[in-house]
Amino acid sequence: MNIGKKNPVKVVVDTNVYISAILFGGNPEKIRRLSKEGRVELLISEAIIAEVAEVLRRKFNWENWQISQTIDEIREIATLVIPRQTLFIIKKDDNDNRILECAVEGKAQYIVSGDKHHLLPLKEYQGIRILTPAQFLEAISLEPD
Repeated sequence: MNIGKKNPVKVVVDTNVYISAILFGGNPEKIRRLSKEGRVELLISEAIIAEVAEVLRRKFNWENWQISQTIDEIREIATLVIPRQTLFIIKKDDNDNRILECAVEGKAQYIVSGDKHHLLPLKEYQGIRILTPAQFLEAISLEPD
């Protein structure tokens, strides 16, 4: 990969990508690893953290201690962003608006999502490219240092 620590790529990762990285590995885990190495700057908001915790509890029946440990790990590798504006771009899933808010406030270059119904069809929002994990890894491998 051509990305470096000088100017890490700023990216907001959708909840479904965090869940995939935590539970299944693959490309989402590669993105998480790049963040740990300082080669990608993950941007996150309290709303995204809350959604990750809620999904782990509701869909995967995780215990509170497991969720707390996982959220602590995410906080260690991500930069907390506090969005100052509320967006209503995606009508059918308000949580996706929280992803957009975080990306806009944090001046992200990318949003990485597996959401084929709402986020990915946008392709771009205010100059922020919206890609799948595989597309994102390919895109940043082509970027110069």
